[in-house]
Amino acid sequence: MASTSVSRVLPASPEQVWELIGGFHALPDWLPYIPESTMLEGGRVRRLVNPDGGVIVERLTAFSEAERYYTYAIVEGPFPATGYVSTLRVYPVPGREDAAEVLWSGCFTPTGVSESDVVALFTTIYRDGLAALHNALTR
Repeated sequence: MASTSVSRVLPASPEQVWELIGGFHALPDWLPYIPESTMLEGGRVRRLVNPDGGVIVERLTAFSEAERYYTYAIVEGPFPATGYVSTLRVYPVPGREDAAEVLWSGCFTPTGVSESDVVALFTTIYRDGLAALHNALTR
């Protein structure tokens, strides 16, 4: 199993960041790559659509409002990996009330491509996603 993670310190309090990203269906609010999220199964599953019409279905597997994180698994998607599980988590930055660190991490098993290729793919997705989150917070 392969894994990757990306973190970024953002210019907003942990509460402000979590308010924006903490809803399982909030991706369209901050991630341009996902303009649409449809709730399924009472909100435990999200059906995402990218700008090209590609579909990704993800299931929420863990959530903590108090600890500011959620974990999800990809049920269906165009990625060259199986067993994908990812966590998006917001941390306070010690000594700074005006900053938060967001960590996006995942593990998965590559299928049909090298481990380094799929690690690079998800690392890029996480890095670009956190850059988009930064942009959304500073608009």
